[in-house]
Amino acid sequence: TIPVSALGIALGIYLPRYFASHLGVGLAVVAGAFTLVRLIDIPVDPILGVFMDRTRTPLGRYRLWLLVGAPILMLAIYQLFMAKAGIGETYIVVWLLVLYLGTSISGLAQGAWSAMLATDYNERSRLFGITSMVGVAATVAVLAIPIIPTRLSEAGDVQLMGLIAIALTPLCFGVVAWRVHEPISADVHSQRFPIADYLSIVSKPEILRLFLAQACLTLGPGWMSALYLFFFKDVLGFSVGVSSGLLILYIAAAVVGAPTTAWISSRFSKHRTLFVTTTAYSLGLCTIFFLPRGQFFITAPVMLWCGFMASGFGLLISSMTADVGDEVRLEQGKQRMSLIYSVIGLAGKLAGAFSFALSFGLLAAVGYNAKEGAHNSSAAIQGLEYIYILGPIVFVMLGGACFIGWKLDARRHGEIRAALDARDAALLAPAAAE
Repeated sequence: TIPVSALGIALGIYLPRYFASHLGVGLAVVAGAFTLVRLIDIPVDPILGVFMDRTRTPLGRYRLWLLVGAPILMLAIYQLFMAKAGIGETYIVVWLLVLYLGTSISGLAQGAWSAMLATDYNERSRLFGITSMVGVAATVAVLAIPIIPTRLSEAGDVQLMGLIAIALTPLCFGVVAWRVHEPISADVHSQRFPIADYLSIVSKPEILRLFLAQACLTLGPGWMSALYLFFFKDVLGFSVGVSSGLLILYIAAAVVGAPTTAWISSRFSKHRTLFVTTTAYSLGLCTIFFLPRGQFFITAPVMLWCGFMASGFGLLISSMTADVGDEVRLEQGKQRMSLIYSVIGLAGKLAGAFSFALSFGLLAAVGYNAKEGAHNSSAAIQGLEYIYILGPIVFVMLGGACFIGWKLDARRHGEIRAALDARDAALLAPAAAE
């Protein structure tokens, strides 16, 4: 979690600005590159998911894939974060593709492995809550880089973020591969490629809901991430350093928000908790319209509120995805956890692509110029304000609404796990007798 979280915040907030402002790559080119990569990347996750679930090696199933993903990730980070002036769309596209391949491999392996380690309905929320807290620590460390008094330029800060992610990847992935146990569930049927099983997964109502929710809950905050520095500098009047400090508050709120969300979900169910947090998040965004320029101590509580509420989005979606994975294994008799995570992850990738395409495209449409030192009209600044606030409200509310009428609660999941445990015991009994 640590290197991927450190990379994620730098990739979503600082790297696009680095390309557009420091390297002089046009907004349309940056948006086009990120969008194109996500579209090309569409089939990668499901293909990886199928092969991960079928992997059988002495090293294990997900451990092997985690080790494969590390060098791919490190090479791509170096090429993107150390890029020089003169690069174009082709360069960005190629190395973003390599980067997303590395993040896909590591993300799918981690998600499915986590679901195997924690099998109880509430235990999963606690595990993903702890993972979120660890991710927050890494994210805050990266966000602190621009506000630490150093001689580094803004471009130097971005390059340092990349170097940190490169250094952490082999260390953290290596510890996991060395120390973490990997349980592998027994399959009822022999290895095969049953098309009907895969079609039933992508058409399953619970997976369709999770897919749409993941897309909306990625697009909303991702939209804000893409525009964050532009908005806080030109609309609210903060420097890049102060903006980073406020973003640290937003992210750091998850230290309390993630475990609190997990605790609440264990008492009121995951889907109800998610519906409440998305509503509260959107209400918090509405208050940004009334914030005065340059007032740190008035803006800070709003950032804490929104960060607290957003901290539960990912952990609850991940936990609910694992619950659905158990239901699918009971129905089909085979492990499909990686594939299911890949389908839900695909929604996040598509949303991430369109967050840049939509937000940067709308900025260009209202006449906003992102280049360093450029003068923007009051109409362009106002357009930036409306684009930054209204889009995320719509998408986050849609994400919460996806779980109205959700049936896979703690009681139903308990029944599923009892049936799985009984079947696994029956399958393992002959082998134990031998």
